[in-house]
Amino acid sequence: MTDQPLILKASGEKQPFSPEKLEESLKRAGASNESVKKIRQEVSNWLYEGVSTRKIYRHAFNLLQKQKRSTAARYKLKQAIMELGPTGYPFEHFVGQLIRHFGFEVSIGQIVHGQCVRHEVDVVATGNNKQIFVECKFYNSQGKCANVQVPLYIRARIDDIIKKRQMFPEFNGLSFQGWIVTNTRFTSDAIDYGKCAGLHLIGWDYPQGHGLKDMIEKENFFPITALTSINKLQKQIFMEAGIVLCKQINQDPGVLDRLELNSLKRKQLIEEVNELCG
Repeated sequence: MTDQPLILKASGEKQPFSPEKLEESLKRAGASNESVKKIRQEVSNWLYEGVSTRKIYRHAFNLLQKQKRSTAARYKLKQAIMELGPTGYPFEHFVGQLIRHFGFEVSIGQIVHGQCVRHEVDVVATGNNKQIFVECKFYNSQGKCANVQVPLYIRARIDDIIKKRQMFPEFNGLSFQGWIVTNTRFTSDAIDYGKCAGLHLIGWDYPQGHGLKDMIEKENFFPITALTSINKLQKQIFMEAGIVLCKQINQDPGVLDRLELNSLKRKQLIEEVNELCG
């Protein structure tokens, strides 16, 4: 490891390049052993001192895309979630769809009355005798984290909503819970406070084994921004129509009519979507 060049992480920290980490990420995306070996060698030959992890990822992605589109789409998952911005509104729809997938009735962008003031809640999910109020914290940079101010603020808002709802008979029998979902990470203080205050935190890789990345991969819940067969403008057309998941295309291929694709492009896109949806 010590003879590897130093690379620049999104946080600004420098560390030696790890070929093993590159291999692991490629294998996780479903690349074959032959592809992993070839890409590792090509990246190692191309690598230079001070190169950013973002550039390394882009180089590996381009190599992988030439071999298989759906594998490249899986590999770019983290960047694909970032591309649900810059407003964060598509991310709210993405989180809402993910929670709906687990059997909840979901509403997006609701104005909810608290005992003191009104609150805009990103996602309200109801099911299994409970109601969940979800705050979606979307960041445009992988180097940013949700700090302790986020759960402090959310706990106060949710407590205000709960006090109001406990006054009405239609909410009898429901337990209430606050969630915070972010596309990056939480600081250690944010996690400690969240645990102590009874909030459910979901970060990119938190809780371990059950983070956002894990849920997406286990459920084949890939965002349309992961697709490599359509361009940025075409993805934006989908997102503006509330189509944020490959599963939505898989379940209703008719939505592709919005893009006016020729038969070859349409076929390529459907093949990629089907592979991603398992």
